[in-house]
Amino acid sequence: MNKRVVPGIVLLAIGAYFGFVVTLATFNGVAGLGFGIPTGIQAAIAATCAVLGALYFLTIDDVGDSTAPAAWLAGAGVVCFAIGSYIGLFVAPPEQYMGEVQRIMYVHVPSAWCALLAMTIAFASAILFLLRTDWKWDARMEGSIEVGVVLAFLLCCQGAIWAKPTWGVWWDWDPRLTTTAVLLFAFLGILALRRFVDDPVKRGIWSAVATIIAYVDVPIVYFSVRWWNSLHQQQSNPGTVSRQFWLPLRANAFGILFLMVAFIMLRARISALRLKTELAPPPLAEAQLGEAV
Repeated sequence: MNKRVVPGIVLLAIGAYFGFVVTLATFNGVAGLGFGIPTGIQAAIAATCAVLGALYFLTIDDVGDSTAPAAWLAGAGVVCFAIGSYIGLFVAPPEQYMGEVQRIMYVHVPSAWCALLAMTIAFASAILFLLRTDWKWDARMEGSIEVGVVLAFLLCCQGAIWAKPTWGVWWDWDPRLTTTAVLLFAFLGILALRRFVDDPVKRGIWSAVATIIAYVDVPIVYFSVRWWNSLHQQQSNPGTVSRQFWLPLRANAFGILFLMVAFIMLRARISALRLKTELAPPPLAEAQLGEAV
C-alpha cells in the first residue's frame, strides 16, 4: 500500500466509525462505543473526518494519468449511496408531519452540503492558483466549479419537488432559494468565461478572481434562513433529527461526498490534459528549434 494514502484512510475510518458504527450501536441499545462523547460532537467528528479524508485524496492526487484513487472513491460513494437510499426509502419510517415526501431529505440535504463544499474547494483552489501559479489548482478549480454547478442544479430541482407538496408551489422567491439560484448562475457564468477565453493564463487568472468574488454568496446561502424570514427550515442537528433518520442521511452524505470528490479529480484530469495541449509549443516551432540546433 502506498504510504501516502494512509492518513486519508485513517480519517475515513474514523469518520465511518463515528458516523455508522456508533450510530448503529446507539440505535440498537449498545452503549459505550461512543466513549461518552456527546451525540452532536460525534456527528461533527464523523463529518469532519469524512470531509478531510476525501479532500486529502484530492490534494495528493497529481492530476496525472492514474484514475485509481478516483475510482476507489467513486466505488465507495456508490456503495454508501446505495445503502443510504435503500434504508431511506424502505426501512426508515415516514416523518410524522410531512409523511413520505420527507424521504427526499436523504438526497436533498447531502446535495446542499456537497454543493457548498464544492464551491468552497473552488474558492480555495482559486486562491492557491493565484498565490502559487500551479496549474494543478486551476484544473481543480475548474473541476470543482463544474461539479458544484451540477449539484446546485440538482439541489434546486430537489427543492422544487419538495416545495410543491409542502408549500403548494414549485418555486417561491424564498431567501434560501433565491440566493441558491444566484449562486448557480454566478458559477455558470464563470464556466462560460472559461469557455470563451482562449489564453490559458488570462483564463486562469480571470476565472480565479471571479470565483473568489462569486464565493461571497456561499455564506449568504448558508445563513439566509437565519438572517431573513424564510419558509425554509433552519439547519438541523442530531438533537433535532430522529435517530431513525441518522443512518440513511449520513450514508448518503458520505456517498455524495465521495462521488463529488471523485468527479472533481476526474474532471481535473481532463482540464490538465487540455491545458497541456494548449501550453505545448507549436509543432512548427519545435521543428525550427531542431534545425537551429
